Amino acid sequence: MTDGRPRLPGRRRQLAFAALALAALFVACGGDFPQSSLRPQSDVAREIDSLFRGIFWWAMGVLVVVEGALLFTVFRYRERPGAARPKAVHGNTVLEIGWTIAPAVILIFIGVPTMLTLWRIDGPPPSSDVRVEVVGHQWWWEFRYPDLGITTANELHLPVGKTADVRLRSGDVLHSFWFPRVSGKRDLVPGRENSLWFTPDSVGVYPGQCAEFCGTSHALMGMRLFVDSPEDFEAWAARQASPQEAEGDPAPAEDPMVTAGREIFFGAGGCISCHAIRGTVAAGVIGPDLTHVGSRSTIAAGLLENTPENLAKWIMDPQEVKPGNLMLDMGLNDEQAGQVAAYLLSLE
Repeated sequence: MTDGRPRLPGRRRQLAFAALALAALFVACGGDFPQSSLRPQSDVAREIDSLFRGIFWWAMGVLVVVEGALLFTVFRYRERPGAARPKAVHGNTVLEIGWTIAPAVILIFIGVPTMLTLWRIDGPPPSSDVRVEVVGHQWWWEFRYPDLGITTANELHLPVGKTADVRLRSGDVLHSFWFPRVSGKRDLVPGRENSLWFTPDSVGVYPGQCAEFCGTSHALMGMRLFVDSPEDFEAWAARQASPQEAEGDPAPAEDPMVTAGREIFFGAGGCISCHAIRGTVAAGVIGPDLTHVGSRSTIAAGLLENTPENLAKWIMDPQEVKPGNLMLDMGLNDEQAGQVAAYLLSLE
């Protein structure tokens, strides 16, 4: 029986299915992937990419040889109607020597470049143009610039063409620091300092991620690297190094929302017990330093754009945004959360 629709012969159906599968494969491999390590933007990332590509082509060579031999054997020696029973063959000295020596040679060509690359990128940095101390927390990143007197969170700024000497520590559990386009992965281990270095070669914004499972919101522990021109980096560093307010009681802000938010932040909100704002009495060390939080493009470790609505949402119900984080629900209503958000966004 038939429903009246034309039917493709079996071979044509198979070819059509194969074409669709191949098209789907190419579509899956396309698109913009900002965290792809296959588009390196630093010296270290290029070293890693070069090593990967060398190993990839050796692997492809092995694949072609092995699968070619397999397919040749399957089709050349397949059973045929009326064919005589094949003669049993045991051992072949030449082949056995060949498939023993060939893998050893391939491993040498893979192993030597691997060791040379590891010695280059795991050794001391060629220079320490910018020193950065990274502390991983559940689930955000703390960035300290000891030579510049700057502490910030989740957004790392570096000048293009300058080598970053990065020291890594954990404030709680295992984390892994990874900006795929500019550096290799490096674990942050409690009680131990690790290090890495790289020299970014292109101005831009590069997303990063914790690459070691570290708890409930591990997948929400993102970060951003801003590679600036030398002039933009100096301007950013000068702005970040300045205290937010003069020592002592600051003058009241002109915006009533900002004034009310400041009063809540330093008063009933209890925010100063966890957060610091240089130039004020706020000196908490549990949460991110908020001295210039208004200048950041994102909040909650890259999870939300830094807008009044998102910041108020984060203040109102941090557990809804990022489950398991240590920020407390201070019991603020919508109006109060909006006022605190207005104050924080004024800290540029």
